[in-house]
Amino acid sequence: MTRRASGRTPPPVPGDRADLAGFPRLVDAFCEDMAARGYSPRTIGNRRAMLGFLAAWLGERGITRPAEVTRPVLESYQRHLFHYRKKNGDPLSFRSQSQRLLAVRAFFKWAARQRHVLHNPASEIELPRAERLPRPALTAAEAELVLAQPDTADPLGVRDRAILEVFYSTGIRRSELAGLAVTDIDHERATLLVRQGKGKKDRMIPVGERALAWTGRYLAEVRPKLALGDDDGSLFLTAEGEPFSLDRLTQLASRHVKASGVPKAGACHLFRHTMATLMLEGGADIRYIQAMLGHARLDTTQIYAQVSVRALQAIHAATHPAAGNQPRRERDAGPGDAQARRVAAAELLATLDQEAADKPGAAS
Repeated sequence: MTRRASGRTPPPVPGDRADLAGFPRLVDAFCEDMAARGYSPRTIGNRRAMLGFLAAWLGERGITRPAEVTRPVLESYQRHLFHYRKKNGDPLSFRSQSQRLLAVRAFFKWAARQRHVLHNPASEIELPRAERLPRPALTAAEAELVLAQPDTADPLGVRDRAILEVFYSTGIRRSELAGLAVTDIDHERATLLVRQGKGKKDRMIPVGERALAWTGRYLAEVRPKLALGDDDGSLFLTAEGEPFSLDRLTQLASRHVKASGVPKAGACHLFRHTMATLMLEGGADIRYIQAMLGHARLDTTQIYAQVSVRALQAIHAATHPAAGNQPRRERDAGPGDAQARRVAAAELLATLDQEAADKPGAAS
């Protein structure tokens, strides 16, 4: 169940490869270090391509080594990105500018730590503001409309309902759901083990009563009929008895979102946005939501403490609309609380929106 490669090989980083202190050699070492720390080939390829743009721009100005790069040089590069025009005359989007600058910041942070440069010239680079708001999440009522779409008189409808309920309850990524094994869900403890999530880290998270009930029905009534051939233990199976591919999960979720008639586009990642937003609006501290999502940190400066699964369960039960089998009333918040939550929600959704943009397909 591995994701297919994009098929594109990043262009080589310009420069003299015989120069041990030049850009090509150090970018290679940076990418090897990222691979050793568990970054995906796609992320590494993107970083290499982004650094190639910087190296080419610097080479045109006679700068071939990272040690020759200063803060004013990088500020000039940032202005270049802002004024750059593509062949069709359009500027780079703020997201594209940010992606290029994020790679620059990560590279020079690594280079300074490895003593390839004396100081980090990119330490104070500020990323451009996004030109649009994050994608809208579903409201609790809209989520219920989507969840009601599968025909649960049909065995595959029971399976679809269980999949959507797990997405909605936990906010896990589609790759994480595709990788779930039957043994990863613990009905007695009401927990889900996400193995090898982003960054190749395992995490234990709570699952709501309703999602457990639908998953239990699927396991009892449907999965035994689907697992007819070699059973590798995957939790969710297709009609052919095979584990779900990422594309098929996207198609499944997208089909039910469209059938619901809600005026919002999306598929698997839409439930991730929705879970985070509704828990935040329900009063959950952002560090608990971050632990649910499997984010190492919300942004590049703020690192949150790890939380126990029991604490997560308590917060999840108190703030997620579908944590139990009965609808939960929204609780009122004071003006100050509401304002703080709106700010936190905007930051969290912006992070999730960037996460979605890094995927091969906006509707995933």
